[in-house]
Amino acid sequence: MLDTNQRQEVTYFIGTEIEHTICYGKKTLFVVGVQPLNDILTRAKLNNIDHIYFGTSQSFNPKAMTMEEYTPWDDMILGCLKADLWVTLDFDVKHTEGVIESGYSEHNRFIPMISVKLPYIKQFNYNATLKLDDNTWGHSNPGVWTHQLHTLMANDKFTYWDQYTQDETLS
Repeated sequence: MLDTNQRQEVTYFIGTEIEHTICYGKKTLFVVGVQPLNDILTRAKLNNIDHIYFGTSQSFNPKAMTMEEYTPWDDMILGCLKADLWVTLDFDVKHTEGVIESGYSEHNRFIPMISVKLPYIKQFNYNATLKLDDNTWGHSNPGVWTHQLHTLMANDKFTYWDQYTQDETLS
């Protein structure tokens, strides 16, 4: 079992996808940071895995939206997509434009896991609303979407922290 501190020190681990995406329940290779594509593909093949989860332990954090910052991620992600693997990229919402510009979403097996940090979410009242907005009025979306938080927080979409402790470290 891996706790949070151990997860940040590990490069690869294997487990079952427990977050409620299209790959829920799949045996998954979790990758921390940028790693050599050949290593990833070899580990996936040796362990009979067809889902790779990048950005594990909040490791996707390009400092700038430059080609130099994104190229190593492109090599891994596009390489795995070209190998016909399912690919999740867990990224902070602040990286949305860079991920869109990367072209990853043009691949049917790409799963953008957009991480929006909302500490103390359970302390908001029943009327709390999440607004999916744009950078400014009329910029890139046709409008805005609003969702009451309590409807988004259904039990069938929830993953307890202790469910993240069942993974196996790969060396």
